[in-house]
Amino acid sequence: MIKVNPLLSLLVLHGPNLNLLGQREPEIYGKTTLEGINRLLEQEAQLLSVKLSIIQSNHEGVLVDAIHSAFGQHQGLLINAGAYTHTSIALRDAISGVGIPTVEVHLSNIYRREPFRHHSFIAAVAIGQISGFGAESYRLGLQALVHHLQGQKPLESSP
Repeated sequence: MIKVNPLLSLLVLHGPNLNLLGQREPEIYGKTTLEGINRLLEQEAQLLSVKLSIIQSNHEGVLVDAIHSAFGQHQGLLINAGAYTHTSIALRDAISGVGIPTVEVHLSNIYRREPFRHHSFIAAVAIGQISGFGAESYRLGLQALVHHLQGQKPLESSP
């Protein structure tokens, strides 16, 4: 008998102002809309055989509640906390509190921007961070999260 692994269930959280993607500062965030990013994620999730739940909110408490609710329901978290990355100890503590493997993503390279964006409260409790590749950051983050959850090591370059 073939043993089938149940589908991994992952939560994707989009933080404040990401609902404005495609119109908000396209020179920084690109022209891809949030709907376009969600379609990209759903397509990649099908290829990876994982299930996604996707939430966007401009409200910190909604995001914290979603992280709390993820415990026992989702095996991984992909998050772009937007500006809350640099300000929210509450999001950091929620991620730490539930202990769900988390990958942080950003459309822009936060380390090439204003100094206040160089610090992430989330990075210390995430398994990794991907930034600077536009919408592709999300796809790469999803791949990395799934590989981590499946116990696969990322490809390493040869010496």
